[in-house]
Amino acid sequence: MTAKNPTHPSASIQIGQAETGWSVNQFAHKLALSPDTAAQLLNGQYSISPAIAQALERIGWSDAEFWLRRQANYDLAQARRETAPETAPRPIPPA
Repeated sequence: MTAKNPTHPSASIQIGQAETGWSVNQFAHKLALSPDTAAQLLNGQYSISPAIAQALERIGWSDAEFWLRRQANYDLAQARRETAPETAPRPIPPA
């Protein structure tokens, strides 16, 4: 079962980038991304694709499957929230 409101995987990537002390440009270079794409990824505005998952794996940040699962869980939670029917609170039955 997945969390109902998981954080975007970029939250973990931000922590890793901060711990390394890499600038956005250095991070982009390590992952072979453009600085704009790296910044969008770090800000949660860019999804983790298989290529990015592999790049994270290459620099030793877990394996690609981990990142793809995190992204899939996040995407599924977002889709469920967007398509959830509006429900009225149920009345509490008398005791």
